[in-house]
Amino acid sequence: MNKRFVGVLIFAFIVALGFSTVFYRLLVHQSQSTNAARTTVRIALATKDLELGAILKDEDVKVEDWPGAVPAGATARAQDLVGRGVTTAIYAREPIIESRLAPKGAGGGLAAMIPQGMRAVAVRVNEVVGVAGFVVAGMHVDVLISGNSPGGNGNLGTLTKTMLQNIEVLSAGQDFKKDAEGKPSMVQVVNLLVTPEQAEQLSLASNQTTIQLILRNPLDHQMTQTSGAAMAQLFTGGKLKMPQPENAAARPRPEPKPAVVREPPKKEAPFVMELLSGTKKAEAKFENGGEGK
Repeated sequence: MNKRFVGVLIFAFIVALGFSTVFYRLLVHQSQSTNAARTTVRIALATKDLELGAILKDEDVKVEDWPGAVPAGATARAQDLVGRGVTTAIYAREPIIESRLAPKGAGGGLAAMIPQGMRAVAVRVNEVVGVAGFVVAGMHVDVLISGNSPGGNGNLGTLTKTMLQNIEVLSAGQDFKKDAEGKPSMVQVVNLLVTPEQAEQLSLASNQTTIQLILRNPLDHQMTQTSGAAMAQLFTGGKLKMPQPENAAARPRPEPKPAVVREPPKKEAPFVMELLSGTKKAEAKFENGGEGK
């Protein structure tokens, strides 16, 4: 073998070995720098899956290392979390953040799920009102009322009107956990999440009218303006004939009578009297029964 070729080959091997060593050291140094920059923090994590409405216990919370940034609302003080209710499901090894827990002292269950300023109103339902059992926790419904409007037109019959729209169902019976499959469940009472004003309306409507819940898509938040429906519409092809009020403006006016033109009275001829005074002669005229001029 040519000695010159062997020398070139050895030189190339040495150069390649040198470059490989430098490149390896650069990679090792970069990896060490990355590991040094990656810091961990200690925050409270869930030791198991925590369902909605559960009360946190000591064995449900554990402070461990968490790589990366601290999630908003996380804490490392486990004692601040114990005894609080869960308002959103938390999974195992997931940070326990403030927004998923009820305020301190609020407890758990249904009451802890009611936001500030809102109310939970119970509505008695049956198979028809409860949409055959499909009105379950987490669904959104519209509330329809049927009855006779006070002071309304009795010829229209029973009226039906959409009173509330896009109302969240907090619980169906005593079950306030959301069912991912949406299985129907026949219950006697459902609890709706409403404002105080809506709670007053529902309380009055439940005693004075007939209530029915209409199931809607939870992603559909559009409010629809409806004119309502009346019993009279069912027999007039959907067209509601409103009776005209009887007043002076609506009554037909009588045709005017032709004006009577009266002729002025005929003027009587004046009475003329001749007066003689010596050689002078004069006349005196008397009009309107003897009055002279």
